[in-house]
Amino acid sequence: MKVYYGIEETTAVKGCCLALGNFDGVHRGHRALIGLAVEKARERGRASVVLTFDPHPAAVLAPGASPDLLTTQSQKEELIAGLGVDYLYFLPFSSSLAALPPEDFVKDLLWPSFRPSLVAVGFNYSFGRGARGNPGLLEALGSEMGFEVVVLPPVKIGERIVSSTAVREALAAGEIGLARDMLGYWPTLAGRVVKGDGRGRTLGFPTANIAVPGEIRLPAYGVYACRMLLPDGTWRSGVANIGQRPTFGKGFSPTVEVYLLDFSGDLYGGQVRLELRAFLRPEQAFARKEELIAQIERDVRLARELLQA
Repeated sequence: MKVYYGIEETTAVKGCCLALGNFDGVHRGHRALIGLAVEKARERGRASVVLTFDPHPAAVLAPGASPDLLTTQSQKEELIAGLGVDYLYFLPFSSSLAALPPEDFVKDLLWPSFRPSLVAVGFNYSFGRGARGNPGLLEALGSEMGFEVVVLPPVKIGERIVSSTAVREALAAGEIGLARDMLGYWPTLAGRVVKGDGRGRTLGFPTANIAVPGEIRLPAYGVYACRMLLPDGTWRSGVANIGQRPTFGKGFSPTVEVYLLDFSGDLYGGQVRLELRAFLRPEQAFARKEELIAQIERDVRLARELLQA
């Protein structure tokens, strides 16, 4: 997959089948939409293209109030590449782009840049100034300009419509299984291992402290069974504590700490990926060090049982 940051180089993709959206999390709904564009492109012998935005439009339209993201840009690239897409374009999102009337977005930007034969969007996709553009308007513009529009209906898990917002809500509730069902993969955090305060080592459970980018959504504070991809490419089982460590004081910034089972080694500075597999318990404060150690021992036993099952 070729990745472009900007839409200056589109000559090779004229006539493409294009999936349009924000695609935060690249969840099952996004995957169905992108997969549709890839399938149509292969049927027609055309290039498959994903056009998305950077930064997320909410960061421009509602700075300070935009939702935390489910994936970093590099994770998004990796997930989209796994769907067989030929070209991925990140269109810089700015206040001037947001101010474009939806008709102008299509006639002055989308159409001349890509000359798509097909555009695929989700049922609730909106675009252009005031989010006035919708699938119906896009279909009308497609009829006028000569491209087909395919609108993907809602993708559901049970009665729930899969969406980035629904995934955030599941993570906030510690519902890891539901989040996985909606994402199509285990909820993931990635970052570099940095030095912590060393408390885990004094308790007999040394941890790797992962610096997750600040714009990424953390799940409910608590303890998780997890798997971690190490810098050497191997996977290890572990127990992750995500939260503010209330046993040691109040008002700490949230951290992501992982105790790896049956592991010893130096991971400082390495890039790791954490897959959350099960929520074990909420974060809590302990009055005595011995109580905390006893609870960690129970957490480790439970995580080992769950991850070996």
